[in-house]
Formats: sequence, structure tokens, C-alpha cells
Amino acid sequence: MIQHIVMFKFKESANGKTKAENLREAKEKMMALKDQIPEIQEMEVHFAAEGAAPTNYDYILVSKFNNMEELAIYQKHPAHVAFGKFVTELREPDGRACMDYVL
Repeated sequence: MIQHIVMFKFKESANGKTKAENLREAKEKMMALKDQIPEIQEMEVHFAAEGAAPTNYDYILVSKFNNMEELAIYQKHPAHVAFGKFVTELREPDGRACMDYVL
């Protein structure tokens, strides 16, 4: 089993919306991928706790895949690619970190 973790640092505002609005919309769009991409075994999205250090990331995705091949299918899926383009507009230029590891 592969654990896939991605964290984003969002801009204070983007696309005419506040950070809070963009965080909620990004979560909705990400969670919708679970129904579109069968390779996703589990998926959670969380936001930084209120009052957390401002240098912390704002958004974390924690997902599980059976193997690296299924993770690759997910990453190339058109719905995931579209989400990536969407969230790139909302996050800081260097505001992405990712790690994949074996459980």
C-alpha cells in the first residue's frame, strides 16, 4: 500500500475569493475525485488548525493506493490533471510539498 501526501500553502486570495473560500472549494473538488478515479483506496483532506503558525501549510491531502502503478494512473487521470491546474492558481509558487511512501 502506498501513502500519498500532498500539502499546499494557499495565497491569501486568488480568483476573486478568500483563502478560506478557496480551501473549501479545493477540498470539494479533491474529494470528488474519489468517485471518478477507482484507484483511490482512501482519501482525506484537512486544513491547518486555526491559530497554527502562519508558516505552516494550509491544506493536506492524505490518500492511499494499492501500489505505485495505481498512483501513477491517478496522477495522469484527466480529472486529477484538471485539479492540479485549478489548485496551482490558488497556491503560493513554492507552496507544494509531496511525499509517497510504502505502508
